[in-house]
Amino acid sequence: MKAAIFGCAGPALSGEERAFFRDADPLGFILFARNIDRPQQARRLTEDLRSCVARAEAPVLIDQEGGRVARLRPPHWRKAPPARVLGELYARNPEAGLEATALNSRLLALDVASIGCDVDCLPVLDIAFAETHAVIGDRAYGALPETVAALGRAAAEGLMAEGVMPVIKHIPGHGRATVDSHDALPRVAVSRDTLERTDFLPFRLLADLPWAMTAHVLYEAVDPDAALTVSARGVSEVVRGHIGFDGLLLSDDLSMQALGGTLGERAARALAAGCDIALHCNGRRDEMVEVAGHTGPMSRDAVRRFEAGRSHLARHRRPQMVGETRQRLAELLPEWG
Repeated sequence: MKAAIFGCAGPALSGEERAFFRDADPLGFILFARNIDRPQQARRLTEDLRSCVARAEAPVLIDQEGGRVARLRPPHWRKAPPARVLGELYARNPEAGLEATALNSRLLALDVASIGCDVDCLPVLDIAFAETHAVIGDRAYGALPETVAALGRAAAEGLMAEGVMPVIKHIPGHGRATVDSHDALPRVAVSRDTLERTDFLPFRLLADLPWAMTAHVLYEAVDPDAALTVSARGVSEVVRGHIGFDGLLLSDDLSMQALGGTLGERAARALAAGCDIALHCNGRRDEMVEVAGHTGPMSRDAVRRFEAGRSHLARHRRPQMVGETRQRLAELLPEWG
């Protein structure tokens, strides 16, 4: 398996895409709104993607957070609240906030699984600061790291209970970024001590979770020359060291403009820095070909982390009746049940 995850261009695979995926043999795939029309079509697409690599267990990811970051939308799928709504409930009633977050994630997992996806890029563990860019905005649970960690834990456990892998993001924290990393490289100038007490803390408290996605953010106190995704110092000292995360580490989308250089250079730098998987999302075949050309097989450590994640998920799976889940969430959050 190649140390890559790729998107595809539309709601059905072309012959060229099938051939490319067969030859490239990526670990898995990721879906976006452009790939999804209706339930039967989306389910067929995930099956087709897996058939390209002849692995029924190949992970298929999706960003189904709720709020404005939702690839599955009404009328076929439920409208879910953004993280901020859950954080506001937690501020009023912590017990209710945690329960609602876990129940909401169970329902997100059921929607995700209904089309064959088995990884949801959730929870967002970025902290909401006064300066936080709108690209994060209401995707953050709140302003206190302990609150973010508690709700993030509840969200992850809700996903895993229904058999869907969570991905904590954007490690080690995107909240202080004042520009959108889709467009430019954010630079954060606060001290390492401050970062460890705030931004990094939710990730440290959830470091036992199986998968994480990096932040395309440059932290001057960590590495003044490189964004975390492509910083060997940042991955080693912060992600694997201070935070203590030993799960599968995905780069954020390499087609974002924060990193600079060619797509192949971005992929090579991310893997050399210590990312386990290079993630490329936009489905452009020429870019994927370039990324694949600079991406080798998964490392021994990456395979170990991937397999450990599957075992972790299996241990935490505890499905419950969907009707009961919906009813209880409606009691806690009437607008979103």
